[in-house]
Amino acid sequence: MTNVKTAMASNDILPADYQQACLIGRVWEPEKAGPTPVLLRQDTLFDISSLAPTVSELMELDDLPAKLSGSFNPVCTLDAALKNSLHFQHDSKQPSLLSPIDLQAIKASGVTFAASMLERVIEERAAGDLNRAESLRKEITDVIGNELSAIKPGSDSAMKLKTVLIEKGVWSQYLEVGIGPFAEIFSKSQPMSSLGLGAELGLHPASEWNNPEPEVVLVVNSKAQIRGATLGNDVNLRDIEGRSALLLGKAKDNNGSCALGPFIRLFDEQFSLADIKSADIALKVEGEDGFVMQGLSSMSKISRSPEDLVAQTIGDFHQYPDGLVLFLGTMFAPVDERGEAGKGFSHKPGDKVSISSGKLGTLVNWMNRSDAIPAWTFGTRALIKNLAARGLL
Repeated sequence: MTNVKTAMASNDILPADYQQACLIGRVWEPEKAGPTPVLLRQDTLFDISSLAPTVSELMELDDLPAKLSGSFNPVCTLDAALKNSLHFQHDSKQPSLLSPIDLQAIKASGVTFAASMLERVIEERAAGDLNRAESLRKEITDVIGNELSAIKPGSDSAMKLKTVLIEKGVWSQYLEVGIGPFAEIFSKSQPMSSLGLGAELGLHPASEWNNPEPEVVLVVNSKAQIRGATLGNDVNLRDIEGRSALLLGKAKDNNGSCALGPFIRLFDEQFSLADIKSADIALKVEGEDGFVMQGLSSMSKISRSPEDLVAQTIGDFHQYPDGLVLFLGTMFAPVDERGEAGKGFSHKPGDKVSISSGKLGTLVNWMNRSDAIPAWTFGTRALIKNLAARGLL
């Protein structure tokens, strides 16, 4: 078997320009029996709970980068927390990295890239049967061609194309959200449920056709201000969702099915939304069976702007008093063969998944069944009790 459970150093996960980056995360502190918001400076994680006890509240502060220039108490070195964050060498008595968010709603936008839109149509037509996917891919591409990528969602040309596709008998609910006026926005997971770097992620045991979804994730406060970004894995069960769009919750929200990290990078003079719009997101999957798959998703090819996706999520029509994070979608939908011909890609337990982007760093996790990884037990009620006991509320 291939050894994919390897140690990592801080340079393996940090942005290339991390010395100029304002990086916010969360650390589990065993002696406090709870999580602490932290700031990375050089090689050390500093406790910033004196500014705000939660990351949700931290994102509400004005002039946040300036406020973070103050003096704070160290928690531990990043290398120490990183070593202890890898699930296969975790020591419950030592600090470890968590998902960098807490109380925020976890939202996601889907079908925001033409390439993944085609794959969603295939999933629907195949009704979750991966054996039919390859023949359907050719059949649908012959009808649709490559014209979808140049279409602006909601435009007159998009509506004309919709008419043509209906006439050809290939209209789909995924094409509706892909080129129609309204984006697909859904709840990916619950507040406090996301996992961080090094954790095992969960696949529902009923799924036989699934994949990672490497994405940029925006961090938005209650005032709809985009404060920064991180990386995320929007784990997807293609067979479950393909059976029915009404099974989206089952396909997306399971124990350990959402990963974020390693840190939130705040917007400042060195990093802005323009960097997000030009970012490339790389994916690498390494299996214990020796299988390796790589892919690249370019934000420059997104069909809807990040600002539009945020505006369709939060506004006068829907408020999020604790803020939210928003997955921006992916153009990555793997068709690489893994095993039997014609069955494409699906995860196997033990897969190592690395998601990277130059200015956001690298998020690394391992795959397992959702009923075989640790249960989610520390939720919002537990957080409030813990913060109160620590005198932070």
